[in-house]
Amino acid sequence: MDEATRRARREEWRRQQRARVRRRRAVALAAAAGVLLLVLAIASLAGGGGGEGQRAGADRPPPPELPRGGRSIFPEFRVVGFAGAPQAEELGELGIGSPDSAAKRLERQAQPYARARGRPPVLPAFELIAVIANGTPGDDGKYRTRQKPEVIRRYLAAARRAKAILVLDVQPGRADFLDEVRELDEFLAEPDVSLALDPEWHMAEGQVPGQAIGSVTPDQVNEVSKHVSEIVGRRRLPEKLLLVHQFTSDMIEDRGRLRSYPGAALTLNVDGFGTPQLKRKKYHELVRRGDPGYHGFKLFYREDTNLMTPEQVLRLRPQPSFVVYE
Repeated sequence: MDEATRRARREEWRRQQRARVRRRRAVALAAAAGVLLLVLAIASLAGGGGGEGQRAGADRPPPPELPRGGRSIFPEFRVVGFAGAPQAEELGELGIGSPDSAAKRLERQAQPYARARGRPPVLPAFELIAVIANGTPGDDGKYRTRQKPEVIRRYLAAARRAKAILVLDVQPGRADFLDEVRELDEFLAEPDVSLALDPEWHMAEGQVPGQAIGSVTPDQVNEVSKHVSEIVGRRRLPEKLLLVHQFTSDMIEDRGRLRSYPGAALTLNVDGFGTPQLKRKKYHELVRRGDPGYHGFKLFYREDTNLMTPEQVLRLRPQPSFVVYE
């Protein structure tokens, strides 16, 4: 092999070596860049992603409150309300005139309950009869009529203007309480809508509203209370009232088995009209030590004799947490 050939081969070998070095450097740089991108991606997920989560948490709206602030009804407030429905004045004070005019009358009626020092502030309430018991069976034989949704919305809008809660009262006739309550779930999903059960109008098979006095079992109340509690928990709602009206001792059977569920403030409301003496006697008969939940008291502008004053009502022991006028 001559010298020229050897020089040519050495030159070719050097070119190949330089090419190998360039390829190795390129691979090394690409690997380093890949590692850097991976680190940045991980940092972005850990840091930037966390920041997004924190921002999303910060942007999440706070849970809703009651119309006059807070998320708990009792013992922060005393609830004072009007009951009724627009179908007839005989159904109660709430149905007389427009909802806005009823709100103004209610505000005046409620003032004495919070006037003295040390009393909780008043939370006004519209107790609208959302399911009205009938003396006739109707097309489905249930002896009840449901309010149209637009009627409920009208009273809810007025309650909101007055910073009041709306309480939907259920007189189920021969229907089941829970079935009627579920029909109202659209409204119970709102933070300012509560519920009342009226066992007087809960009929057994063969009974007719107005001809018999109804009743409710603790299991029926408990299943409604649990249902309300689940709505409150699922939607992060403030506490709701769960009223149960009563004016005879057997209207709520076996009261000791009633349960309180989170978010549903079970309140046993003493119903019935008469003189102040009779009403006090009835209250003391029906309010028992160890009752679950809270107590309420109902007054009637027309049927009561010598309507009790707010001061007389507040002298009842225990003091009622809920007071309603019909």
